[in-house]
Amino acid sequence: MQTKYIFVTGGVVSSLGKGIISSSIGKLLQARGYRITIQKFDPYINIDPGTLNPYEHGECYVTNDGMETDLDLGHYERFTGIRTTRNNSVTTGRIYKTVIDRERHGDYLGKTIQVVPHITDEIKRRMLRQEDSTDYDFIITEVGGTIGDIESAPFMEAIRQLRWELGRNAVSVHLTYVPYLKAAGELKTKPTQHSVKEMQGMGIQPDILILRTELHLSDGIRSKVASFCNVDLECVVQSEDLPSIYEVPVNMQKQGLDAAILRKFAIPVGETPAMLPWHEFLNKQKTATTIVRIGLVGKYDLQDAYKSIRESLNLAGIYCGAKVKMEFINSEAITKQNVGELLEGFAGVLICPGFGQRGIEGKIIAAEYTRTHDIPTFGICLGMQMMVIEFARNVLGLSDANSREMDADTPHNVIDIMEDQKNITNMGGTMRLGAYACELREGSKVASIYKEAMISERHRHRYEFNNDYLTDYESHGMQCVGTNPESHLVEIVEIPDNRWYIGTQFHPEYSSTVLRPHPLFVSFISATLQSSC
Repeated sequence: MQTKYIFVTGGVVSSLGKGIISSSIGKLLQARGYRITIQKFDPYINIDPGTLNPYEHGECYVTNDGMETDLDLGHYERFTGIRTTRNNSVTTGRIYKTVIDRERHGDYLGKTIQVVPHITDEIKRRMLRQEDSTDYDFIITEVGGTIGDIESAPFMEAIRQLRWELGRNAVSVHLTYVPYLKAAGELKTKPTQHSVKEMQGMGIQPDILILRTELHLSDGIRSKVASFCNVDLECVVQSEDLPSIYEVPVNMQKQGLDAAILRKFAIPVGETPAMLPWHEFLNKQKTATTIVRIGLVGKYDLQDAYKSIRESLNLAGIYCGAKVKMEFINSEAITKQNVGELLEGFAGVLICPGFGQRGIEGKIIAAEYTRTHDIPTFGICLGMQMMVIEFARNVLGLSDANSREMDADTPHNVIDIMEDQKNITNMGGTMRLGAYACELREGSKVASIYKEAMISERHRHRYEFNNDYLTDYESHGMQCVGTNPESHLVEIVEIPDNRWYIGTQFHPEYSSTVLRPHPLFVSFISATLQSSC
């Protein structure tokens, strides 16, 4: 069939959950047998989120082909199991850079370059995915920000034009907020009405409204919104607070969201998919009873900063019949004197990734404590590097061992910058990014976890294990059990004598999905429970 386009926008306030709704729509259409993809258009001028502080924008997600993207792409992949690419993440910065580069090249033949039509035409080209649109039945496009933002205006204009050009092949889904005023004891629809009015003023009539609410909305409220916003009643769907984001697709299906979308496209609705694997997962989630405490040792005290890690631990716990209770431990506050107190009672510790000097000594102290007390420990990227440095200092006897990133003059650079990174001056998009092969050593713990000899995982870093020290590490008990077959760079370290002490240079959290939790996370949680999942 001809490709259909769904545009998801948000109003009133940000953080309403457009990414979860977009993912849910994708999942529901996928369950009906359709080929889907989901893409995110962000209004900020950064080329990508790669140089943004996690406090500014949360986690930076990385695709297989090495694009640093918005964290919502993690939701898309976890819900649907699709593999996104650089084409699934677009920013204002990328749009303008493309247009400016073309202008400098002379592609516009001397024309005056303007927001309309040149910027909006480039936005439309990317929204249509003309280079690969035939691969999909539905292309879902989420636009960041809220209606009325100045920076979102070109995206909204592009959507307005596409609605007219595509006709019945385009549908607009608008997510808005219905607040509850406790003092008045009332739910208020006026913010939704104003948001829709703002959209109509831009020339876009929403086809479907999704009302974000903390309380259940009556049919009367839905009817009021439908009447005042010129939307069919069946197309006014509520998204109320739920115990888990993974219940959202089921809730949307119960209200007929996927059916309403298909009717808008004049596509026969057919039978409602059973979605048995999804329901089985939800049943596992509801019946999980054991509480397991996991300490996250990092420096970003913000939930979204480690979003994929948190979700990967959560998913692994569910498949192990456990509820993972994650507690953040600021590595800047860890000292040799208080580390025992701060880590007391945790069944396992995950040493988080990151960049820069701040908080690394606390991570090193935590790694020493968990290693010597045989607490299951998982180090990811910088976390793995801190495990390596700790081992050098306290086992190899190299008390001044460090990473070139933290100390350019260290005499024992057990973590060093890669050769091809030494002359790079631009910060953005220049690291080792995306999926790389990793060969696992036969008989190692990780080989038994993955159950295969060759794997592929995603990277985001500049610094690597220094192979000059490899023999010393292995002879003293830290095994380098995963390496890249081409560069021979170390990807995984483990200490076999410990219950579970593994560090990965890559980011396994990017590959964990609802129906396929990552084996390393499942094994880690299993070790904390001292039972096999």
